[in-house]
Amino acid sequence: MLKHTLLPSLSLASRLGWFITRTRGLRPISTTTTTNIKMSSSEHYMFGTYKIHQNEVFYSTQLSYAFVNLRPAVPGHVLVCPRREVKRFVDLTVDETSDLWLTAQKIGSQLECYHKASSLTFTIQDGPQAGQTVPHVHVHILPRKVNDFKNNDEIYDAIDEKEKELKQKLDLDKERKDRSPEEMLQEADEYRKLF
Repeated sequence: MLKHTLLPSLSLASRLGWFITRTRGLRPISTTTTTNIKMSSSEHYMFGTYKIHQNEVFYSTQLSYAFVNLRPAVPGHVLVCPRREVKRFVDLTVDETSDLWLTAQKIGSQLECYHKASSLTFTIQDGPQAGQTVPHVHVHILPRKVNDFKNNDEIYDAIDEKEKELKQKLDLDKERKDRSPEEMLQEADEYRKLF
């Protein structure tokens, strides 16, 4: 099912700077002229209602940023999300969508080489019934190796489990069981060198 329908004339749509979504009405194409982008402060980036310390962010553009994962399913499991707090994928502008995927592509390529992986899994959980626990669009990037999971599709169960653990940690503010801020900073520093 097609979620977005361009206005009948592409040139007209381009001049107007809008596209139509079936459920959400008229939406702007360009973030630079019609959407205010909520930029992060100097110390934190916002991930839904949660603050991600700038030390955990290893790559950013005007519209997206990438950060290390508190509870990775595999080595190199990172997240990329738009700077603007957007709950659902269909609510991204065209510029945000393009930047998000181009950023994910660039990061995935570098991390696959860095971790000596042979493949990549890119996944989005779009909405609560899809397993999204933080209401902010984000792409999971996972460098994959032979036999990292008995069955390749088990990666999705692992992502779901890590998301649930993360939500419990963030909501209940339990003591961190997985990686320390120092470990995450060290990983982010290593990844920054790749870009």
